[in-house]
Amino acid sequence: MAATDLIKNYYAAFNAGDMDRFLALLSDEVVHDINQGERQLGKAAFAAFMTRMNRCYREQLSDIVVMASSDGRRAAAEFVVHGQYQADDEGLPPASGQRYLLPAGAFFEIRDGKVARVTNYYNLNDWIEQVS
Repeated sequence: MAATDLIKNYYAAFNAGDMDRFLALLSDEVVHDINQGERQLGKAAFAAFMTRMNRCYREQLSDIVVMASSDGRRAAAEFVVHGQYQADDEGLPPASGQRYLLPAGAFFEIRDGKVARVTNYYNLNDWIEQVS
């Protein structure tokens, strides 16, 4: 599978809320660099992160643009997050169903047809302003 197809499938599964399909696109040793946060290792940690995210946030991504290196080992995506903050997340403002619109992006490393690393970026201060 081409790198761009892999990343498009990754976001299609995310938007569909199909966590089984979403997680199946990750390598077992996936490295997850959380926006302005820690680095987590492994598919189990990524699955736990997504469980928390899906409890606290309802999100859909639009305007997704995917780019890949010519060798297919690296990819990047830019998109817009349309979200609703539905449950308090630790260290963040209280949730009361606030809606937000946030430009974001991600960088990927691809190995053996799977996502081996994902680094997400969005402006956390912008998000906090929108939900405060």
